[in-house]
Amino acid sequence: MNVPAARIATPCIGICELGADGLCVGCRRTGAEIARWRELDDSERRRLMDEILPARCGGSGAAS
Repeated sequence: MNVPAARIATPCIGICELGADGLCVGCRRTGAEIARWRELDDSERRRLMDEILPARCGGSGAAS
């Protein structure tokens, strides 16, 4: 039986363009973060999505 691979969680929203600040306009990741996304383990991805990216957008990182 062929079991499909689990989908990798990503903050990508399909607006893929690096701004002058070096951050993606859509998801606020750096080019380096985007490039190594598949290498990150789940805890690293979750930390980036829950803490780092919201802070870059001016959010607190706390769930609302």
